[in-house]
Amino acid sequence: MELKHKEEVNSKNSSLRTNIRQLVEHRNFQPIVIGIILLNGLIIIAETYFTGNNLLLVLDKIIVWIFVLELMVKIIGLGFKGYFSDRWNVFDFSIVIGSLLFYATPFVSVLRLIRVLRLIRMIPAIPALRKIIDSLMKSIPALIGILGLSILIFSVYAIIGTTFFRDVLPYEFFGSFHTALFTLLQVVTFESWASQVARPIIHEVPWAWAYFVSFIIIGALVILNLVVAVILSYLGQEDEANLKEQMDQFYKENQELKRDIQEIKQLILDRNNN
Repeated sequence: MELKHKEEVNSKNSSLRTNIRQLVEHRNFQPIVIGIILLNGLIIIAETYFTGNNLLLVLDKIIVWIFVLELMVKIIGLGFKGYFSDRWNVFDFSIVIGSLLFYATPFVSVLRLIRVLRLIRMIPAIPALRKIIDSLMKSIPALIGILGLSILIFSVYAIIGTTFFRDVLPYEFFGSFHTALFTLLQVVTFESWASQVARPIIHEVPWAWAYFVSFIIIGALVILNLVVAVILSYLGQEDEANLKEQMDQFYKENQELKRDIQEIKQLILDRNNN
């Protein structure tokens, strides 16, 4: 009798979990979550204009508890192992729990940071954004090499700049190694580099044009394009992997179909022979 009761309880729990899982995987579930995240963003923006508004604070608390409810529903529907096997779910869990823990604390700046980070939950909610971030994460090992090359090039040009242009412009441009690095960053972004930095130096040091032209070609055109090329290659790799997986699946299905046809033909021949 007790065993039967346990089986009934397990059956009800399994049925409840299946229903919740169907709810989580429903095509309208994710768009609703995205809508709530967008509403949360609008409330945070509104609070920058109406600081301390009671209505906005109440709405923010309601949204926090909606996120907690969403978290619980997902954990129940997918199970602990299924939920935490996805690193984006771990990220969501950290943001929601952080919002809950810091809500009643005096650390206002930390609370504001956590509330802003809630908007980043838009990334795992939208597959296209997830794909971009995943590709960026995979490309980090390749980008480290490019970063090392960039640091080397910037350091060489910063030393040259402090050696020859220290007395031409004010201290904040090429007065020291770190100020020269910042100036080169300004040059590589093309932000007022010609009128503010390059032309005054070229006026005093005529050969300086070669310094700036070579740095722009190497730093801006080559290095930055290398970064873009690496990221694009990793974006394409995921598409190629998905395509290869689909082709492998089609091949397996085709082989199975061929075997089935061969067996049917053999059966027909055996029957005719008999």
